[in-house]
Amino acid sequence: MITKNILPMQRKSKISASRKLMLKSLMVAKAKEELEQESLVKEEEKQKYLAEKAAPLNTTGLSLAQLQDLCRSLHAKIDVVDEERYDIEAKVMLNTREIKDLNIKVLDLRGKFKRPNLRRVRVSADAILRSLLGSKHKVSMDLRANLKSVKKDDTEKSEKDDSDWRKNVEAMSGMEGRKKMFDAAKGSAQ
Repeated sequence: MITKNILPMQRKSKISASRKLMLKSLMVAKAKEELEQESLVKEEEKQKYLAEKAAPLNTTGLSLAQLQDLCRSLHAKIDVVDEERYDIEAKVMLNTREIKDLNIKVLDLRGKFKRPNLRRVRVSADAILRSLLGSKHKVSMDLRANLKSVKKDDTEKSEKDDSDWRKNVEAMSGMEGRKKMFDAAKGSAQ
């Protein structure tokens, strides 16, 4: 058997290294030339804008009163420009603040913050009722007061009425039973 050396074949570039270097240098030169032209165009636009907005001043041959009027008008124009600049800066600051707030909201919605572990807190029945009912809850719920007192004579009756206590437990289970207990405690306090 004849074994061949299996080596990955590399493609030879169709363009030589010197040609690549020459093309890169030409591209850089062209980009530099376009950048210079762009800066010249911007400078010309700036000069046109300034010529329109701020005409050159002729102060030769003006009296003192005319110079003072000219200075007052220039100060008024400066004040207007400063007000506009201040308003624009305030808008920019407001927008950046809104952007920061929105970015924070986006991060919060993504859920990249660590949630703290919750601890169990023991709460009494009075505290639960106070939180649910607010200031309406004035009766303290003493669970022992709702228990029936058992006498020796009653023990014989309770043995006979086995089915009766089961019905009572089913009736008092769940939220309905708790509501009945609450209403009973509320009625006895009044």
